[in-house]
Amino acid sequence: MERVERLLAIFPAEHPLAGELQSIRAGLFEHESIIGEAREAIEKLEEVVKKVTSPANRIGTFLALREGKTAQIVVGGSDYFCLIDPRLKADQLQTGMRVLVNDAYVIVGDLGFDTTGQIAKIVELLGEDRLRVGSEHGLQSSVLMRSALLADAKLKAGDEVRVDGNFRVAVEVLARTENKDYYLDIVPELEWDQIGGQKEALNAIRDAIELPLLHEELFARYKHSTPKGFLLHGPPGCGKTLIGKATAYNLTKQLNEKTGRSMEQYFMHIKGPEILNMWLGESERIVREIFSTAREKRKEGYLPFLFIDEAESILGTRRASRSANILSTLVPMFCTEMDGIESLNEVVIILASNRADLIDPAILRPGRIDRKIKVHRPDRAGAKEIYRIYLDPALPYDPELVKKLGSSEAVIEFLTSRVSDAQYAQTDANRFLEITLRSGRKEILHRGDLASGALIESIVDRAKELAIRRSISSKIEEGIRESDLLEALENEYAENDIFPPGDIIEDWLKLVDYDPENVVKVRPFKEKRNVPVSRII
Repeated sequence: MERVERLLAIFPAEHPLAGELQSIRAGLFEHESIIGEAREAIEKLEEVVKKVTSPANRIGTFLALREGKTAQIVVGGSDYFCLIDPRLKADQLQTGMRVLVNDAYVIVGDLGFDTTGQIAKIVELLGEDRLRVGSEHGLQSSVLMRSALLADAKLKAGDEVRVDGNFRVAVEVLARTENKDYYLDIVPELEWDQIGGQKEALNAIRDAIELPLLHEELFARYKHSTPKGFLLHGPPGCGKTLIGKATAYNLTKQLNEKTGRSMEQYFMHIKGPEILNMWLGESERIVREIFSTAREKRKEGYLPFLFIDEAESILGTRRASRSANILSTLVPMFCTEMDGIESLNEVVIILASNRADLIDPAILRPGRIDRKIKVHRPDRAGAKEIYRIYLDPALPYDPELVKKLGSSEAVIEFLTSRVSDAQYAQTDANRFLEITLRSGRKEILHRGDLASGALIESIVDRAKELAIRRSISSKIEEGIRESDLLEALENEYAENDIFPPGDIIEDWLKLVDYDPENVVKVRPFKEKRNVPVSRII
């Protein structure tokens, strides 16, 4: 090309060879352009070939930074000590982070924390930086490191964590698939006098929890240990749960007044069947988790109350013929956890049951459940107390009745007397059950013998409903009348007129809370009564 340019410079433009030289130069330019494009295509092809034939970079998990710039990583289950690319900042690499490793096992890239991985459950905390996950009994368990994300996290046994792909580091704690907040129940400000019809039970539990706090020095002088467990047993709907909540509120209040601190109660309301689980060992794990949570809350400054409703469902009597039953292991686990509690100053345990006779004796022995408190059905005086609680002075009452008696308090006294007298009257219309004893003597139980706090609350609610319907119809607020309560009483018992078979004596006697000794036969009264039923508007 250079020679062609020299010749063009020698020959003038009008020379015959100048035209041929111009043509040759144009051809050479085109040829060089083609060669340049071919060379560029070859270089690109070589680059592609190099990429597809180069070994793949590996992804590892960063474990720790050793002396100098040497890093400990795990790739494919194997540990390596490797160098770090100088272009990376070694101090930014954190435990559990994914890193890119080339074929020479040099860290050349930072991929951050993975967002996927297997899920494992923590069984035990091993120091500040290690966890044991897997089986609770030590089978197929693994020990993991904590990632940088979990360095300051408060973990406990039972928590679920996400594990890195090499199964060496716990990367992230996950929200539990099963929300345990249902264990917690809100405790209202419930003074002792807000519970009606249970003076005997309230006095028993107050003496058990308040005296050791108010007279601590005297109890210490007598070396008298404070109780740590209570059993509230009795028929359904008579206030066992309400007494448990009142215990939580008042005991915490007493401690705050005595110590001058502001302590809160942590009321764990657990229904027995919620603990039962079909998977082997899961129910026992839940029991351990419940007691562990209670102890943790005590360390945080709360006063935990462990209230287990329907206790007979999980703490029932064990039998040799039922060795495979879940209760054979659940009851011993519960006993072991209870033995680790010193007194009610640590955790207060309250069991509630309609069938205390079905609870295993190992649970009820002194040292575990120290007080067994019977919750009876309310008598006539007790029923009046309960009616007074639910018939609030702020409610609207029949204006004519208020005018006649002078005040809402007098109206409430009148109404509670009238409805309780009607409920506990020993009349034929109130007959409920005939009981035949071995001696041949027969006893008649009436409606009042089946009364409960829950039933009384429902009667008052029905009376409010009747008053509301009447006010809607007349477009005038007429208030609660005596007839509303009496009609509500009839309707309530009419709807609850559901009887078990007459030959199931045990079920009958537990239903009415009657002493079963010498009972041979029971017969319900099923006469049809003229019950006024209000039509729904």
